[in-house]
Amino acid sequence: MDEQTIKEQHNSIVTLLKARRLKEAQIQLDAMLSGCADWSLNNRLEQVKTSYNYMLQYMEQGINDPERDKLYIQLLTETWTIADQVRIKLLDNVRKSYYQQLHHTSRHTPSHMEEWLHALEAFQDDVAVCRLMPGNHQRMEQLLRQHEDINRNIFQATWGNSEWSAEENAQAQAFLKSELLRPIDLCLLVSAVTLSLLECFDIRKCLWLLDAYRHPDVSVAQRALIGLILTLHTYPERTLLYPELAARLHLLDDEGRLGKDLNRANQQLLQSQDTEKIDKKMREEILPEMMKNVSKLKGMRFGTDDSTDENDQNPDWEQAFEHSGLEDKMREMNELQIEGADVNISTFSQLKSGPFFNHLHNWFYPFDLLHPYVFNILGSNPTEGNAILTMILQSGLFCNSDKYSLCFTMAHLPKDQRDLMLNQITPQELNEIMGEEQSESLKQYAMRPEVICNQYIHDLYRFFKLCFRRKEFRDIFQESIESYDLPILKGITDKPELLTATADFHFRKEHYPEALSLYRRLTEGERTTDANLFQKTGFCLQKGRKYEEAIEAYRKADILKPDHVWTLRHLATCYRQTHNFRQALEYYKKVENIQPENNDILFHAGSCHVELEEYAEALQYFFKMDFLDNHSLKAWRGIAWCSFMTEKYEQAERYCMKLTQDKQVSASDWLNAGHVAWAQGQLKTAAERYGKAISLCENKTQFLELFDKDRDTLVRHGIRKEDIPLMLDIAS
Repeated sequence: MDEQTIKEQHNSIVTLLKARRLKEAQIQLDAMLSGCADWSLNNRLEQVKTSYNYMLQYMEQGINDPERDKLYIQLLTETWTIADQVRIKLLDNVRKSYYQQLHHTSRHTPSHMEEWLHALEAFQDDVAVCRLMPGNHQRMEQLLRQHEDINRNIFQATWGNSEWSAEENAQAQAFLKSELLRPIDLCLLVSAVTLSLLECFDIRKCLWLLDAYRHPDVSVAQRALIGLILTLHTYPERTLLYPELAARLHLLDDEGRLGKDLNRANQQLLQSQDTEKIDKKMREEILPEMMKNVSKLKGMRFGTDDSTDENDQNPDWEQAFEHSGLEDKMREMNELQIEGADVNISTFSQLKSGPFFNHLHNWFYPFDLLHPYVFNILGSNPTEGNAILTMILQSGLFCNSDKYSLCFTMAHLPKDQRDLMLNQITPQELNEIMGEEQSESLKQYAMRPEVICNQYIHDLYRFFKLCFRRKEFRDIFQESIESYDLPILKGITDKPELLTATADFHFRKEHYPEALSLYRRLTEGERTTDANLFQKTGFCLQKGRKYEEAIEAYRKADILKPDHVWTLRHLATCYRQTHNFRQALEYYKKVENIQPENNDILFHAGSCHVELEEYAEALQYFFKMDFLDNHSLKAWRGIAWCSFMTEKYEQAERYCMKLTQDKQVSASDWLNAGHVAWAQGQLKTAAERYGKAISLCENKTQFLELFDKDRDTLVRHGIRKEDIPLMLDIAS
């Protein structure tokens, strides 16, 4: 049986189980088991089938059994578990992946978990004794290698174990309860449990993660939290079959802590999906800008695009992306880092090879100065008197994987250069630069749960994106992880305040479809008085070009928060986009009453009058713009066109000339100037101006597209239709 056939058979059984067609699933599983020489699984399936047959017989006889539903779910879950175990064991024989190798080994190797736990518990005492011994470097190196070997064995044995027995579960619980075990070592076990669950669901491991989430060490708890999210995301239907899991989750959320933690961690996972976009921005925008000479920087030149009001977000939402420049780019990078964005991936992506990263457990190893690889590079007391290294390791700016890469990069430097680089600043000097309070603040920042959680997510991202065996694993970062939609977390992560926080997160990241889905959930079916929700709903719809729906949302916002300038402007924009210029004009006039000197509003109001062919009214707006800003190209263009349309040719000529003498003159400006000249009978001048318009177009076709829009207008101004082709040939 090949890999594809095994997976198809398993998928077929799972489909039947999801549809509650248990008897058919058991028949197919029986056939699948015939290719698996495992008598324990055969016995388990026979027991399930027997129990189910008895249940059906009792029901057929009309016997009332109050425990029937509960027993049915138990038989369903046991059948599902057996199917999973059969799939994995059959794959052992045909698939040579890393996981299958681990699984095959774990099946044929006795467990040494208790022995390994005792060795790990004694490690810190062993290190302390070793430090006291003279000439201890070799002894210390041997001790650290033994310790790392034990951690590797635990990691591989746990990852490869597809189903914990009751005894194995008790052994794993002993790791959580141990007061002598280093949190670093326990963190590695949490990651192994998570990876094992991503390969095969195991309720005991899932409940163990819940216990690990309650561990007093922040790093252990945050790793367990991420493991829990990934497990619940991977098995949304499966987890519903275990009432004890749902009960434990709701019990943990008594004070709302679990829901908040899940929501925050889920947002951090979602943020990691923007890593490639951020990496590109770092490489192509931020870093090049920071490397430029400051004197060469220029501020952004604002153009004359009339769609400004379509893209500006409400200032009440405190969104601030300002003009370009070195200061802004540095601020942007700082903000990205504070947000937890992965700004270091491009720097370290080329440093994830070599002996250390060839061992897969090292991708999940919390940074440890007592890791033998680090010890061999930095020695036994690397941070003693070393301010720079201490700051790097304690700052929380780098994930664990990148800290290891940094050490290995240092290893390639000659020792003299490395010492010179790391000892440029003394601890006293660093305290003088940063101040004791700042230094302590940096340490506290690094210990915050959200920072530790984010670092771990960055570690996971590097494993799934950069590990040389990454193609063997399901890439969780290609999936949309939305814990608020998981049925088992109903009442925990779908609270209005948490949904709002997630919606706002998507909104800030410009994930408008995702944000819209949540805003609609928050505004539909409930009476909300939050105008901001309707404003943001409208904005998402507007970004998706659903202008009619956006208008509906904005109007609700306007009812809740009347005469809010931002809402009125966007209502006007949406009406304009639907070509309802009369209604758009109404809203622009409302804004004008509040902001009478806003040139953007004056321009759009004038433009609406133009669309309605109310040129005299439009001129009033454009002249006001010209008065407020004596170099407004938008105003000049409006005046030139409206003057032309009202046959005020001299006035039109005057403003056309102002436009054509400006360095920002466009093809349309020369085109309109040609129209004005032709309407006055100045054919040669008109031809010359059309020729200049052609020269500013990409090609003649583009010019003709512009010209064709005005053919009827020219005819209305007394130009013979038959003369138009001739003029175009003259201009060419």
